[in-house]
Amino acid sequence: MNRPQKPLAEIPVTALKGVGAKLAETLAKLHISSLQDLLFHLPARYQDRTRVVPLAGLRPGMDAVIEGEVRATDVVFGRRRSLAVRLQDTTGSVILRFFHFTAAQKNRLAPGTRVRCYGEARRGSAGVELYHPETEVIGEDVSPTAETLTPIYPLTEGLGQGRLRALIGQGLDWLAEGSVTELLPADLLPGALQMPLAGALIYLHQPPADADLVQLGEGQHPAQQRLALEELLAHHLSLLELRRTASRVAAPPLAPNEALERDFNARLPFSPTNAQQRVGKEIADDLAVSRPMMRLLQGDVGAGKTLVAARAALQAIGAGYQCAVMAPTEILAEQHRINFCGWLEPLGITVAWLTGSMKAAERRTQLAAIESGDAQLIVGTHALFQEGVAFHRLALVIIDEQHRFGVRQRLQLREKGASEGSIRTQPHQLIMTATPIPRTLAMSAFADLDCSVIDELPPGRQPINTVAISNERRYEVMERVQSAVAEGRQAYWVCTLIEESETLQAQAAESTAEELADTLEGVRVALVHGRMKPDAKELVMKAFKAGEVDLLVATTVIEVGVDVPNASLMIIENPERLGLAQLHQLRGRVGRGSIASHCVLMYSTPLSANGRARLQALRSHADGFAIAEEDLRLRGPGEILGTRQTGEIQHRIADLQRDAHLLPQVQKIAAAPQLSADARAALVRRWLHNKPRFAEA
Repeated sequence: MNRPQKPLAEIPVTALKGVGAKLAETLAKLHISSLQDLLFHLPARYQDRTRVVPLAGLRPGMDAVIEGEVRATDVVFGRRRSLAVRLQDTTGSVILRFFHFTAAQKNRLAPGTRVRCYGEARRGSAGVELYHPETEVIGEDVSPTAETLTPIYPLTEGLGQGRLRALIGQGLDWLAEGSVTELLPADLLPGALQMPLAGALIYLHQPPADADLVQLGEGQHPAQQRLALEELLAHHLSLLELRRTASRVAAPPLAPNEALERDFNARLPFSPTNAQQRVGKEIADDLAVSRPMMRLLQGDVGAGKTLVAARAALQAIGAGYQCAVMAPTEILAEQHRINFCGWLEPLGITVAWLTGSMKAAERRTQLAAIESGDAQLIVGTHALFQEGVAFHRLALVIIDEQHRFGVRQRLQLREKGASEGSIRTQPHQLIMTATPIPRTLAMSAFADLDCSVIDELPPGRQPINTVAISNERRYEVMERVQSAVAEGRQAYWVCTLIEESETLQAQAAESTAEELADTLEGVRVALVHGRMKPDAKELVMKAFKAGEVDLLVATTVIEVGVDVPNASLMIIENPERLGLAQLHQLRGRVGRGSIASHCVLMYSTPLSANGRARLQALRSHADGFAIAEEDLRLRGPGEILGTRQTGEIQHRIADLQRDAHLLPQVQKIAAAPQLSADARAALVRRWLHNKPRFAEA
């Protein structure tokens, strides 16, 4: 067959037999428009249909091809009507069960019919059963079993596995004659991964019958690792390009205002730690140049990130510009407003406030102050980057808990930079997180940012004693709360539910608050949850901070942004349902004063092995980075970065946790001079569906 010798990236899927405009439109939903896209749409898993398993060899949980003769076909009436087909071979029998069936299907599986099936064996009421297996009536000339493992692909509506496998089969025929461009010089590949790209693709779409299913399932086959390396490299290169693009735009150079800084320092009731001073200098140096700062500031709970951010804001304001501080929740934004007002208003700096729940009149007043420049520091939620918010001279954006937003939202604030004459500048960006990100993950997920770490806690902080006990000892825990309150301390009681539902979370917190108020004599109990109106939440939090509430019952809404030094006891119900990073954040709401603090993890029984390992890790470690590494090992990157962040990182074959060992090699290849600019751009197009990593980056 003579086909044009063009790169597969340049051949549209409509070149395949049977692909018209409608099917091409369906494939486009999977980001498949060229033959290269089709071949890089990789299997999610595999099935072994290469051999027939004797019926006596079936075990519950096994996926298998079976063959036999139908001995009985009956409609069974129980809790659910079903079609039960008894299949028998020379070794035994099984039941094929169908809860959705037609008369034609029943007639097709009549006694005496020889059938081949594929499905998962389960334990049923009549022994081993297969629910809704794929069935094929076979005659004297038995069709052969599959010669290779059967790939299972990600699909979209209107496209089945059979159709997609057939299309990819055609694509592999083209691959044999055409070309998929090798973009990585062989000398840049580790020895074990030096295989042709075409060979890796053919193997993964059609693994031989003797392929190691376990190795493939774990993503450890050299063909998978070869492609994972290339995909991680493409994501890394896209972030580096994002950084280069940003650095080509001017940012206002912000010279330090020494008089303002002296006044600020003189008013502090404490001396910043060495780590705060070191990180503060890194940020100050970045702000002083005309290249946009893009810096990630990491620090454990209570490390003093907010003070470092306030000094950065002071540098922008002292140079005659504005600073915006964005937080993911109104509780956290309110905490920032209190802190920044306390530090900056005595210096004559005006602080504005902007959230989505503000009344229209108040919003208009705040917007006017922001646009005119009367407000020099603006604190708020995502409302800051919405249309209609015009800044006077925005030069610095500080974003707390970045992983709650997602990168596109961060980039939207870039567009609100100041104009210097005819030149539009881009604001500097300081991204803060109290969720420590393991180095391996940061290398890939935040390659566009410089990274600073506050690795020292302020002196006088007391370690938090963490214990894990069963919820069967609930009343002992209540007695502990009663004792703490009697000693003049305050406490948190955090409610979690397995369902991600604000409504159900609120109901659980409400019933718990009622129970505790009824049980604990003389204890003033208040409630806060995500479904409360912002004004009501604010009133409760102010009462708790003022010492007018002894016990605050809450959902995980208090994970960040609550600072009450007198609160020394934290009870977390069902901690096994949360990630380690989130538990560490919650625990960090206590231990903020100079008194000994305690965190009680009250788990439900029975506790799984994984749940026990996570709670033990939390008890054993006070360092957030050690906890983050353990969380990454146990739960994966999605839980560390947050769903919105990882939504930007949709890998097709790579896995940040599994393939972390490839990241140093990725960085080495990215820096290699023999990797041409054209190859870099082609890699990003190949793996990121012909789009830049982030919208309008």
